[in-house]
Amino acid sequence: MMMAKKWAKFLRDFENFKAACVPWENKIKAIESQFGSSVASYFLFLRWMYGVNMVLFILTFSLIMLPEYLWGLPYGSLPRKTVPRAEEASAANFGVLYDFNGLAQYSILFYGYYDNKRTIGWMNFRLPLSYFLVGIMSIGYSFLVVLKAMTKNIGDDGGGDDNTFNFSWKVFTSWDYLIGNPETADNKFNSITMNFKEAIIEERAAQVEENVHLIRFLRFLANFFVFLTLGGSGYLIFWAVKRSQEFAQQDPDTLGWWEKNEMNMVMSLLGMFCPTLFDLFAELEDYHPLIALKWLLGRIFALLLGNLYVFILALMDEINNKIEEEKLVKANITLWEANMIKAYNASLSGNSTGPPFFVHPADVPRGPCWETMVGQEFVRLTVSDVLTTYVTILVGDFLRACFVRFCNYCWCWDLEYGYPSYTEFDISGNVLALIFNQGMIWMGSFFAPSLPGINILRLHTSMYFQCWAVMCCNVPEARVFKASRSNNFYLGMLLLILFLSTMPVLYMIVSLPPSFDCGPFSGKNRMFEVIGETLEHDFPSWMAKILRQLSNPGLVIAVVLVMALTIYYLNATAKGQKAANLDLKKKMKQLPQLVASSVPRYAGGPEGLFTLLFKTSHFWKGQEHKHCEVAVPLFP
Repeated sequence: MMMAKKWAKFLRDFENFKAACVPWENKIKAIESQFGSSVASYFLFLRWMYGVNMVLFILTFSLIMLPEYLWGLPYGSLPRKTVPRAEEASAANFGVLYDFNGLAQYSILFYGYYDNKRTIGWMNFRLPLSYFLVGIMSIGYSFLVVLKAMTKNIGDDGGGDDNTFNFSWKVFTSWDYLIGNPETADNKFNSITMNFKEAIIEERAAQVEENVHLIRFLRFLANFFVFLTLGGSGYLIFWAVKRSQEFAQQDPDTLGWWEKNEMNMVMSLLGMFCPTLFDLFAELEDYHPLIALKWLLGRIFALLLGNLYVFILALMDEINNKIEEEKLVKANITLWEANMIKAYNASLSGNSTGPPFFVHPADVPRGPCWETMVGQEFVRLTVSDVLTTYVTILVGDFLRACFVRFCNYCWCWDLEYGYPSYTEFDISGNVLALIFNQGMIWMGSFFAPSLPGINILRLHTSMYFQCWAVMCCNVPEARVFKASRSNNFYLGMLLLILFLSTMPVLYMIVSLPPSFDCGPFSGKNRMFEVIGETLEHDFPSWMAKILRQLSNPGLVIAVVLVMALTIYYLNATAKGQKAANLDLKKKMKQLPQLVASSVPRYAGGPEGLFTLLFKTSHFWKGQEHKHCEVAVPLFP
């Protein structure tokens, strides 16, 4: 008995220890007690994204960056690992490093630094193969973890019908029992009251005649303005990318801060001000607030994704220019080597021998390395977006809260309840920004292995900085909705941006030739040829033959067709089971009414029997079942 109590106490203490080891659990619980579970759901989503990026960082650091650092050739041994002579003087300046040029460009942070030797170190580590497989594994893991989270949320939802007993559910389940702040409780009470008012208004709205033509015209006008805004933002980004390409041809010392960061600032400013315009356009549409919120989220998502793809298309033009430039550089390097060898031989008199021909790596001409350029652009975008977000919080939240708090006593009206008041924590906007930033990480991590690590630092600092901002500067939202735990809306957008962000990367891997003098795939026609090289050198001939047969396009197409048919079958089965569940629910709803209307109460003494009369209307082998009476004792 004593051992059982000690064991139970040990298990309880161990559970408490596991709960204490969960990162930022106390901070999130504190936010839940002050703001309710809706605001805390954003920080839970941020913590989940932190875990995903931690796995990506462990993969890239342990299988790419660390082996290159330990077993690869050191800095200065090859031209790809050496700052050019013309850039040595300013390679360590803060402005150059902040732009991820100079020493940062020629380091393990970017693709171009890595050597193309098939094996490195005493372990014969296959770095090019590891680099390629880690990129594919990162994409596969990201798909797996997002789909698993969506499946878990579907299982947690239980498949309930939200339209059943709508007002009863609102009465008994609307209150958030995690609220511990009086102001939050008042806002929650007002939100529940408003939800009841809206539900009653919706019931009456079906009977109210509206000016349908005017509403359709206003909605068409609002969507026209939205498309103009989206088109204008795309044109601005395309124009900014073109200007940045022109600035790249000029001397960096002649450019100001804005010229150097124009493209990043344009994308960040568009992400700040365009959602405000969308909110103004939504006033014309006169949608229900929840429907308007979804339209707003969809438009912001389309804006961010469209801007990202316009940026990618502009980058593709720059990549094509770099590839053409590489062809010229490669021809010039051949002539340069021939002239250097000729001059060296001419310097030797007669049959005399001299020291071996040597040129310092800093003096060797090199190509533009378009992969490093792509990685730099995504790293700059990530850092610029982080700085813009933090400045927005400091100016828009902290300084505004200080002004409202300290100037309220000497102002003409109540600043706390009037304009400008305290800011609410924007759950949807913050989650969308998190999803957009994660899309940039997935898109750029193949060309900048350090990007998951940079994103971990961003998420780590965001957790503390935004927790402080929420507790000190924000007030709870009047309308509360779940951001990540109650539905798959955000995870669905995350899955969509994961798919759309990996498509350009896969296109570059399959279609574009790698740079000839930088990166682990230099010297190959395509990056994926490293797989064939590994099969040829590291596998027995019979196994390589089997693997080649398995990669036959005909077999791959057949497997894809079987998988598609299997998915279709499982989807049809799930729909059939869902329809059967809905039919069973309808029958269960009708059963009490049927019993109350058609079953007479049995008056046969204290035994308390009653007759259950039910009728089945389905046919079995062409015969209709008759009435059936069943006597069930109510009391033993």
